[in-house]
Amino acid sequence: MSNGPATTPESVRTVWRVIGDPLVPATGAGPLTGHTVAVKDLYAVAGERVGAGNPAWLAAARTEPEHADVVHRLLDAGAAVRGIAHTDEFAYSLAGTNAHYGTPPNFAAPGRIPGGSSSGSASAVAGGQATIGLGTDTGGSIRVPAAYQGCFGIRTTHGVVDRTGLLPLASDFDAIGWLTRSAEVLQAVGEVLLPADGPGGTANLVVVPPLLALAEPEIAAAVGAWLRVRGAATEQWPLTEIDDWRRAFQTWQAYQAWQRHGGWLASRLNTLGNDVRRRFQHAATIDATTAASARRAADAARRTIRDLVGDRVLALPSVSSVAPPVGDGLHSVRDATMRLTCLAGLGGLPAVSLPLRTESGFPTGVCLVAATGRDRDLFDLAVNLA
Repeated sequence: MSNGPATTPESVRTVWRVIGDPLVPATGAGPLTGHTVAVKDLYAVAGERVGAGNPAWLAAARTEPEHADVVHRLLDAGAAVRGIAHTDEFAYSLAGTNAHYGTPPNFAAPGRIPGGSSSGSASAVAGGQATIGLGTDTGGSIRVPAAYQGCFGIRTTHGVVDRTGLLPLASDFDAIGWLTRSAEVLQAVGEVLLPADGPGGTANLVVVPPLLALAEPEIAAAVGAWLRVRGAATEQWPLTEIDDWRRAFQTWQAYQAWQRHGGWLASRLNTLGNDVRRRFQHAATIDATTAASARRAADAARRTIRDLVGDRVLALPSVSSVAPPVGDGLHSVRDATMRLTCLAGLGGLPAVSLPLRTESGFPTGVCLVAATGRDRDLFDLAVNLA
């Protein structure tokens, strides 16, 4: 596979922690023969270590004796692992600006952040260095880089794909996902990784104006125009608690992240970049009572969100703004974006991001969300709509 004209030595360094030609050959032949995979540095690859975007963690990590389940299945289906791609530290960011390894390039919007935490995988796909970017999505880590870099991406139904061999951040929200440059390849990967059957539902698109309004005007205009052409029905939903939902999501996510990684990080917080360190420092302050309250609120939100989506397909902006310039980080847009992305996260729902362009030419995305288990329906819809 050609690296593509966008590849430079610097882009290779900031995209990949380990790269081969390939790093791991395919172990079988099938629907993914000829494809190459950028594996987010959270998944076990036999003979390699999991680095989680942090050099201190990498130095202490064991050599993995076997592949993560999802990596094994991709190899058996004919794909080769091109390499292990950088991630934000412990996947705890939406920016993609790793303090240790640098910022992977945004090939679709040069000079702007790539989006995280599946940033390396997304950049590898957008830059033609791989055809499949294997990532994860906890709070938007597939959907945000997909929108910022003009890719297709899916967050699968929570728990539907085996997570064996994946380093977790917040297990109640972590979901396996991937990015591609076409809806057809996105679907082909799903044919390999997803169960054969799922619940039924309609392909009726629903748009909720208050959700559109959470995005900046140029994003809302691009998504709104796309939906009008496709005849989406407009509905008004009771969303007065959406900020409470976001806070519950972030609090319960943070508590789980500290419970999982705090034992190792407590004496090593100085090994983290500033943004991620601040998040873990905050996570360390969340007591069990506060966490339990957040979990109850998250559970209630899950029930409400699932009832509202029903058997239709909710369409909303994948992100709240275009990718900020490198150096600006994601501070000004993080909470606004998470008001949108937390809906699928709280609901445990599948969500597919399709690429769009704003009137000024920047990449963005429209996100399609459906009931649990309807991942394959979303692939069919994505292929038809794209």
